[in-house]
Amino acid sequence: MQISIVKSLKKFYRMLLLEQKPLQDMYKDALKSFPDECCGFFFGKEIGRERIVTDILAVNNSKEGDKRRRFEIASRDYLNAERFADENELELLGVYHSHPNHPAVPSEHDRVAAQPYFSYIIISAKENEIADIRSWQLNEKFQFEEESIEHQSINQNK
Repeated sequence: MQISIVKSLKKFYRMLLLEQKPLQDMYKDALKSFPDECCGFFFGKEIGRERIVTDILAVNNSKEGDKRRRFEIASRDYLNAERFADENELELLGVYHSHPNHPAVPSEHDRVAAQPYFSYIIISAKENEIADIRSWQLNEKFQFEEESIEHQSINQNK
């Protein structure tokens, strides 16, 4: 099993292209959930080494206890995300979540919970504003490497 996971990591994506609507929807989710972490899935297409994000699916942070420092996605929400991708002829590209009042850098908890192949968008949110957005993907040593993000600037406070 370990060998097949490592082989799948060879297709490492280096660029995430975020369309304006999914980017704005992620920002809204992060601001609405503040001071708790938001979470959800993002979808789109893969072309070469680029992932084009066209849609998101926000989900409830199902973490018991302190949602300000952790998020959890219920298994039914993951199944719904797979169904959404199939029904809309999209690929499930990854997971996004926010870090309220913290940098958009993955924690050790984020790394341990991550899966190969997915991209992980982290949004640094402060009260009423987005401070930063970054994306990460596990490398062949199961450590996060940053992916480039390209997006249009939008008004974050809408």
